[in-house]
Amino acid sequence: MSEHTAPQAPLTPAARRILETASRLFYARGLHAVGVDTIAAEAGVTKKTLYDRFGSKEALEVAYLRARDARWEELLGRTLEQHPVAGVDRVLAFFDAVEEWSASAGGRGCAAINARAEVDDPGHPVAVEVARQKSWVRGLLESECRGAGLARPGELADALVLLYDGALAGSGTGVPGDPFPTARRAARALCEAHRA
Repeated sequence: MSEHTAPQAPLTPAARRILETASRLFYARGLHAVGVDTIAAEAGVTKKTLYDRFGSKEALEVAYLRARDARWEELLGRTLEQHPVAGVDRVLAFFDAVEEWSASAGGRGCAAINARAEVDDPGHPVAVEVARQKSWVRGLLESECRGAGLARPGELADALVLLYDGALAGSGTGVPGDPFPTARRAARALCEAHRA
């Protein structure tokens, strides 16, 4: 886990079951469609245990998003390690990683985008967590663009994060049929256009 996420205390076995169950259900059905009664029953715990471990449903929703983000970050880190030299290939590795992520942990698009679509208040803990995650990805893309010597790295990162999120959203709808290769090709063209 990198600096952008706060360290968490180790989870008890019951808390792990709750989080795993909630994660599966939230991603499959959505935050609002899944109640704490369902999560507790499927995790084999009482509602009291759920609240003792997480405090509130909102806190459990944020824990779900952070747990997915931590797994995504690990995969991205491994992918970036395969491209140790700064350059366009390292920037494009984001698109390789997100395609692999979607194949193994996706199917319904981006969990963060899906969760954010369910809350109206930008101050809601879920909205705050999603903004943090998306800002981190955008900032890392800008850093990689700068490291690659690409012109106007902030502007380029803005465009790349839209392609990245668009591919994730498209993967949940099936349109286009191959969102990640399409986004990667567009990202390469943008990077080439920004060569200093």
